[in-house]
Amino acid sequence: MEWKVLLKTSRSITLEVQGENGEYRTESYDICLNGEKWLTTDKMIESVYGLEPDTDYEIQLIRGDRYSEKQTVHTEKEYVTLDVRAFGAKGDGETDDTAALQAAILTCPPHGRVLITEGCYRFTHLFLKSHLRIELTKSAQLLAIPDRSKIPILPGRIESSDKKSEYLPGTWEGEPVDSYASLLTGMYVEDVILYGGGVIDGNADFESWWDKALFKTGPARPRILFLNHCRAVTIQGVTLRNSPAWNAHPYFSEDIRFLDLEIQAPDNSHNTDGINPESCTGVEIAGIHFSVGDDCIAIKSGKLYMGKTYQTPSKNILIRNCLMERGHGGVTIGSEIAAGVDNIMVKKCCFLNTDRGLRVKTRRGRGKDSYISGITFEDVRMDGVRVPFVINCFYYCDPDGRTEYVRSKEPLPVDDRTPRVGKIKIKNVECRNCHVVGLYFYGLPESKIEKVVMENVKITYAEDAKSGRAAMMENCETSCRKGVFVRNAKAVKLKNVRIEGNEGEAVDLDGVDDWSWVAGI
Repeated sequence: MEWKVLLKTSRSITLEVQGENGEYRTESYDICLNGEKWLTTDKMIESVYGLEPDTDYEIQLIRGDRYSEKQTVHTEKEYVTLDVRAFGAKGDGETDDTAALQAAILTCPPHGRVLITEGCYRFTHLFLKSHLRIELTKSAQLLAIPDRSKIPILPGRIESSDKKSEYLPGTWEGEPVDSYASLLTGMYVEDVILYGGGVIDGNADFESWWDKALFKTGPARPRILFLNHCRAVTIQGVTLRNSPAWNAHPYFSEDIRFLDLEIQAPDNSHNTDGINPESCTGVEIAGIHFSVGDDCIAIKSGKLYMGKTYQTPSKNILIRNCLMERGHGGVTIGSEIAAGVDNIMVKKCCFLNTDRGLRVKTRRGRGKDSYISGITFEDVRMDGVRVPFVINCFYYCDPDGRTEYVRSKEPLPVDDRTPRVGKIKIKNVECRNCHVVGLYFYGLPESKIEKVVMENVKITYAEDAKSGRAAMMENCETSCRKGVFVRNAKAVKLKNVRIEGNEGEAVDLDGVDDWSWVAGI
């Protein structure tokens, strides 16, 4: 067995099993520390807690009669521990502990640790600071108080004193708008680790945050975690659940890591996306179990104003060893991608019963800088996914999404408003129990999808397949067990792609310049 260390703190180590079959899970194995069994797990990425700082631990993985090589891992040094109860936090599930929790955070020195131990700590919002370590232990819960009157507002736009620039604290779906402060907010912070096995509960429901009518006026809903212009932040081991809106939203940030998390929301909750990197560089999402009411992961780069003004794409994002359940899309690109997306790798993931697997959504108006390129999707297993692969260049959400300009299937002039979809590579994917259509690619007639390459892909349909619409676009017809549907692409190359159990014609093409299918059905 091979493994490596992904993260170490003063009190924990996160490791990753390598070179084995499995996506999120693998065969059960033991993690031994200093010759003693610490825990048994079947996760590819796992964490151990309860360690001592500045200490050597000899670690070995054992499965039956197979033994990994022993590795010695030295935990980080720790200057001091600040127990939040010493600052007045009660953790009794009734007291508002916001002030005590915030005091411990602001008081914590470099190389210190804020410790949140057993209990239920009710709070409204917390702001992070640089060079911070917070441990939320397995028996601890941070439970939000959904009282708008107690939550500060982050203004969407503040003009600079010289009137030459602006400061943008608040945002919602790619626009600078007033927003309620998130449960945890980081503004221009760096070197932060939040870790442990505890729970952060947004305490949202349909009476507080998820009724759509409640956010059409006033500030935008909070997220559980919002990172604005942050660097070197890691979230590890915790459970995020019942967020008022997106669970985790890194924004114009870099070197951000999400490791070994649980992200949960009811499947009918509104806008409860899992992790949404927006205009970020260097994001690692590994070992996450998603079960949410919207996209599990949605990669964004702002709407037209933000993309044109700041020209900051999302790029260099690695997603691996994740389990996506339910939700609208497993991994989604868009639709707010006015600054483009580049170099996205999705590998060794499992999608269960999501509406779509790989989901690309854009439309006219996103702009010439909205260029999607370098998307790689490989070694993925899907089961019960309604539509495994979707590229939709006519995405119709928002008021402007249903205009004639967006919906028209006629070729329109290419100008500053025209987005582009570049190269997408899909390799080694098995999709079982699909429903609507195997591949649904619909490019713009005036800006065709540049190239999709698929290799070693197998798609089969559920015996009780349900009909539905493949994409959120005007005039998308209902279908069931449809094979390949492609409109407006320069090149689509299929090698060793098999689609079994489809009804009607296997291939429906129009406006495809270069098409090949080798060893198909």
